[in-house]
Amino acid sequence: MEPKRFLITGGSQGIGAALVRLARAAGHTVVFTGRHDETLTQVATETGAFGLKADSGIDTENEMTVDVCRQRMGGIDVLVNNAASWYDAAIGELDLGAMRRLFDSNVFGMVDLTNRVVPLMKAQERGDIVNLSSTSGTKGRKLGTAYAASKWAVRGITQCWQAELRPHSIRVVSICPSEVQTRWGGREGRDNPNKLYAVDIAETVMAALAMHPRAFWPELSVFATNPWNEE
Repeated sequence: MEPKRFLITGGSQGIGAALVRLARAAGHTVVFTGRHDETLTQVATETGAFGLKADSGIDTENEMTVDVCRQRMGGIDVLVNNAASWYDAAIGELDLGAMRRLFDSNVFGMVDLTNRVVPLMKAQERGDIVNLSSTSGTKGRKLGTAYAASKWAVRGITQCWQAELRPHSIRVVSICPSEVQTRWGGREGRDNPNKLYAVDIAETVMAALAMHPRAFWPELSVFATNPWNEE
């Protein structure tokens, strides 16, 4: 794959940070966003990518993000909508304010940012958009009303964008990871070597992008082979 200009949201930890590392190692130019100064600086220093403190759930910060990408890279070839939040609660106990904030992060922020990036991609008649969904967006689960619904939305939105953007040679891919061992959601201590790691998902994204431009994966799920093995 020839060198490209990446914008990766939520790139200061977890899957996003793993993807920043792989993209930089492959010779691509990367701007990534995050909300925490310490992790932004750490990933930027380690990789040479440009870290920008921005929240994709805030429209004005998305505008700033695209402006920075224009200034630093001259445009965007690959947009990875990775930033997301998590909220689980039982029906009958759901906090609708928390659910709305989750959708601002996982859905509306993704749409707003992509809405600003797509005109750049249309003008150059090429581009890749990768939306991080989840296997939670492929099936229902206990306590998953808010989070699973947001990831179902990501998958449906991806399919709409595919229908609109394929005539402009813009590929839109939905990646659906199963449980990944990160500190995301405040969960720690998940260090089973048989479960998925962030780098597994990052490698999947890079493999999808490496396909010849005439072909693309509309959607793919990633599972651990044997996550029940605790050894």
